[in-house]
Amino acid sequence: MEPLASQLRPQKLEEFVGQKHLVAAGKPLNKAIADKHLFSFLLWGPPGVGKTTLAKLYASALEGQLYELSAVSAGKPDIKALLEEPNWGRPKILFLDEIHRFNKAQQDFLLPYVEKGELTLIGATTENPSFEVIPALLSRCRVFTLTPLSEEDMSEIVDRTKIKLNKEAREWLIRMADGDARQLITVLDNTLRLYGKVTVESLQNTVQSTFLRYDKKGEEHYNIISAFIKSMRASQPDAALYYLARMIEAGEDPKFIARRMVIFASEDIGLAVPTALVVANEVFRAVEIIGMPECNLNLAHGVAYLSNCKKDRSVCNALGLAMADVRMHGNLPIPLKLRNAPTKLMKEMGYGEGYEKYTKEDFLPEKVRGKKYL
Repeated sequence: MEPLASQLRPQKLEEFVGQKHLVAAGKPLNKAIADKHLFSFLLWGPPGVGKTTLAKLYASALEGQLYELSAVSAGKPDIKALLEEPNWGRPKILFLDEIHRFNKAQQDFLLPYVEKGELTLIGATTENPSFEVIPALLSRCRVFTLTPLSEEDMSEIVDRTKIKLNKEAREWLIRMADGDARQLITVLDNTLRLYGKVTVESLQNTVQSTFLRYDKKGEEHYNIISAFIKSMRASQPDAALYYLARMIEAGEDPKFIARRMVIFASEDIGLAVPTALVVANEVFRAVEIIGMPECNLNLAHGVAYLSNCKKDRSVCNALGLAMADVRMHGNLPIPLKLRNAPTKLMKEMGYGEGYEKYTKEDFLPEKVRGKKYL
């Protein structure tokens, strides 16, 4: 039987839920489809927010030949094969899921065909394309950022399934799915098949069952990376290594793991051991150069080191407080003595006057003067 998620996939843009900043009237993808504007683009966003659906809707509207490949399993021969197929006067559109999993050589191979217009590329990624897509290819693609679906969007999707569930079950399901429509529909569908009815209890049993195995786009992916980070934060290297092993065995992208370690080094260790960031960056570099499976040991060394480091979140917390003030007060005037004075007029107006390099005088704008963030 066709999965419910597939049955519910929108067939036209008007049926699409969420991403109003892209699909509402006059917005970029809506306009591109209406004008039949053929161009390559990247869809960057979390799982289950409509990347595949938007690619299919776009290709259909432009009457293109859509080829769907996953960068996890596809390679140069697959690209060559689709390029050799006749196009019958229709543009060839390649939807490449998880484009961040294509290495530099594979992306270099793809580049000239995109450049010459022989292939229109739609890449989907959960990772920042600035780090994962080579500059030459990135410069030939427009990047559209997708966001997690709102609770209202998720509620509308529940309605579309026509599956009956009470208020408590609906609210629990929406909270659990956390903006991921695919996760919501899959859990709902599986619960109905397994238990014949949808309640909070049956939903919880479905989520906890082994039926939902580790999926790099599903909930377990985020559960394990969360447990991994929290284990390092609690200075428990054994637990952190266990969750690292879980991710390695599941085929997780090692760069995804290493990137989280770099973030962790600044966010959770910070000033307690400033060189932790250097170590984390070197682990990331080793992963890039060596690759799997040999880089597993580099990851393990990094995890053990970061777990055993003293922790200090003061810089992370301080930045949060400073950003809160920036949002609250807006662009406060910079004190005159701190302003640059490149012209005579600016000097006459007092720009830079009275500035001393090593003074203990408060340099904050007047409205937030005296604030202590760190």
